[in-house]
Amino acid sequence: MSHRDVLQRAANLAVGYLDGIAERPVGPPVAVDRLRAALGGPLPEKGEDPRVVVESLASGVEAGLVASCGPRYFGFVIGGALPATVAADWLTSAWDQNAWTYAASPAGSVAEEVAAGWLVELLGLPAGTSVGFTTGATMASFTALAAARSAVLRRVGIDVEEEGLAGAPPVAVIVGDAVHATVLAALQMLGLGRGRVRRVATDDQGRMDAEALRDVLAICHGPTIVCAQAGEVNTGASDPLAEIGKLTREHGAWLHIDGAFGLWAAASPKLRHLVTGVEQADSWSTDGHKWLNVPYDSGFVFFRSREALRQAMSLDAAYYAMSEKGERDNFLCVPESSRRARGFTVWAALRSLGRAGVREMIERCCSMAQRMAARLCDDPGVELLNDIVLNQVLVRFLSRGGDNADAFTREVIRRIQADGTCWLGGTRWRGRAAARISISNWSTAEADIDRSADAILRCLRELR
Repeated sequence: MSHRDVLQRAANLAVGYLDGIAERPVGPPVAVDRLRAALGGPLPEKGEDPRVVVESLASGVEAGLVASCGPRYFGFVIGGALPATVAADWLTSAWDQNAWTYAASPAGSVAEEVAAGWLVELLGLPAGTSVGFTTGATMASFTALAAARSAVLRRVGIDVEEEGLAGAPPVAVIVGDAVHATVLAALQMLGLGRGRVRRVATDDQGRMDAEALRDVLAICHGPTIVCAQAGEVNTGASDPLAEIGKLTREHGAWLHIDGAFGLWAAASPKLRHLVTGVEQADSWSTDGHKWLNVPYDSGFVFFRSREALRQAMSLDAAYYAMSEKGERDNFLCVPESSRRARGFTVWAALRSLGRAGVREMIERCCSMAQRMAARLCDDPGVELLNDIVLNQVLVRFLSRGGDNADAFTREVIRRIQADGTCWLGGTRWRGRAAARISISNWSTAEADIDRSADAILRCLRELR
């Protein structure tokens, strides 16, 4: 069978799925045994017709697909995928480029180079900032903290890439109490230890206390890394970045900002004040598959110092074709050689939206969060737990008697998820069970908010 036949069938199946996404139940539970029966069985002795394989895959996974690319999915700060980025992602697979170096894919190299420049400008980062394209914010933070580890140890005469951590002085890592789990995961993988972090108190929105940071920095006398946050994952609040930047510079520490979704506030004149001082950091991390709405995998790591990045990510072999005329070798920016050409979808997203489109999408999501909070809080059984500054709505559900609110909140969440009108997740905030509503999809409209709010309140009232 030709490529044309199997790809055309796949395209028809994909278009059919996306055509129905707005009315599809968002995430009703499905029995795992049903999926195992549909997809499992012994490995065939002989291969099957590619078209049959594609059709079997589509029918087998149908019951287990979550409509996370649709307008009423509000879980995990997951964005959808813009039409231009889906198309670019299909082309990326068809072109099958290994975009690790210019020699392997000149197009993949230049697409990332151009998209990187657009991102730096859009987010208001310092001119000359280097950019690596990663799988997501977790690997972006890993890459940033690897470079931070390298830089602060070089200042005391340790070449960690060559010598390792044996014999090196301890690196103090300072985080806020509301630090995201992926930053801790990066520290554990880098040998810096998630249990060795020094925690700084945060306020009721999860923002780091700058004066408390000053006190912690005062007792750190060796190599030091500070991890701040733009967009706390439950509340959306950002740390006081300008104050933190000033303190870290005075101390000589490396400042990394985890901005998985909150960094995108810098692209909006209306929201930029929320991340004032963000440009003072040494490194930044964010996701593309959250608020830029490109398909998975997509994350970005940014560095003020290109040299710090190259030292940490240096990799060489006799057969590597290193560029000699200033072309971009992507593998020098991330911890991978074999890798997908991630720049094509990012380039397509930025070209299809433009600066105004990115700004409008971010501001609209924030407006939709305000609308959702207002609709829900009309009911006395809903308690709002956060200030709506970005796209996050954090609520708690109360029974008529007000007893056992944790169990009641969890049960309301379960009913909402089973209902299928929308999907939101549970969390714990300051020791209490809560529901987290994250609005990050380019296609979410007022009608989707109203329909979802009606469903949430219906589930609450039925249980009350």
